[in-house]
Amino acid sequence: MQTLFDTHAHLNDSQLEVDIDGILARAEAEGVDRIACVAWDMPSSRSAVEIADKYENVWATVGVHPHDAKSVTDESLTELRKLAVHPKVVAFGEIGLDFYRDLSPRDLQESVFRSQLKLAKELDIPVVIHSRDAGADTLRIIEDEGLPAAGGVMHCFAEDTEYAMRVIELGMYIGVAGPVTYSKSEKLVDVVRAVPVESLLIETDSPYMTPMPYRGRKINEPAFVKLVAEKIAELKGIDLDAAAEITTANAMRMYRV
Repeated sequence: MQTLFDTHAHLNDSQLEVDIDGILARAEAEGVDRIACVAWDMPSSRSAVEIADKYENVWATVGVHPHDAKSVTDESLTELRKLAVHPKVVAFGEIGLDFYRDLSPRDLQESVFRSQLKLAKELDIPVVIHSRDAGADTLRIIEDEGLPAAGGVMHCFAEDTEYAMRVIELGMYIGVAGPVTYSKSEKLVDVVRAVPVESLLIETDSPYMTPMPYRGRKINEPAFVKLVAEKIAELKGIDLDAAAEITTANAMRMYRV
């Protein structure tokens, strides 16, 4: 059986945390034997580390999502630096900008994004970037601050092919999630067809973004990343084993596991 790496799952979300053992068993049954548990604020950063510490094939990220930028203090950044040196922490994330919901003021989002990019560079770990309705500003800040040597991933990619190529030129991966299976995701389908499979990572963003055919019927979980891999294989004209092997190698290279 192929092995798959769900590079972005919120096992620390209350909808999943209650059944982690069952979720991991179902993932393993589908060949998903590596999972990155991604944080979005300070409590979830702590819980991601705790979960990764408990399960051999789970790794953690730490960081504060733009929605929560307004809650970040100097003490938060100090704690993130301490959490990030844990041996199971593989990235800073998810961090970035969200100008769709604007749950934190935009100037604060930018300031916190820059601070976390600096920390990631200082500690030499990759970044998991969230960017929604903020594509130009996200790239501007990345180009200003630079990236860690390990680069990073543009999580749940939603921009066009030209943007994807710019992201890849900067040394980042394209994160592909459940929307690639949706009927109205022509732009993302075009991106996957156009970019090298060596630049793609697969993810669920569980418990959100459930892929077809389970969209609207089930909470998303890491086992369903296989459906994303199958769609990528179809679009790239390769078999599932090849898609799994390449995307897993990509993830292991970026996360250094």
